[in-house]
Amino acid sequence: VQLQASGGGSAQAGDSLRLSCVASGRTVLIDAVGWFRQVPGKEREFVGVYRWTGSVTYFADSVKGRFAFSGDKAENTVYLQMNSLRPEDTAIYYCAASRLYYTAMPYYTRDNVWHYWGQGTQVTVSS
Repeated sequence: VQLQASGGGSAQAGDSLRLSCVASGRTVLIDAVGWFRQVPGKEREFVGVYRWTGSVTYFADSVKGRFAFSGDKAENTVYLQMNSLRPEDTAIYYCAASRLYYTAMPYYTRDNVWHYWGQGTQVTVSS
């Protein structure tokens, strides 16, 4: 499985951006797609997860109510819609894919459940 992340860029506080994560290869193996972000010098942070089965989503508290997922199974693409952006959202955003199915969505916050990673895409939000 290969993942291609795109859609990052520069924005002003309050603006919106949409990130895309396109999967290719043996996509049938994937049950969930997640997004993480990292600021240089800091630990990687869980942002949210979209589980294909049931289109269930789960977000970190820091982005809940501002970010949303949508999925296009035919295109093997998951979109992360980021609204009401804040300067603290500035980071490199990475998408990841998991072969695991959890009903308890918080399990997806753990690093060891993610099997595939895409390259990062930079998001910069200025005040």
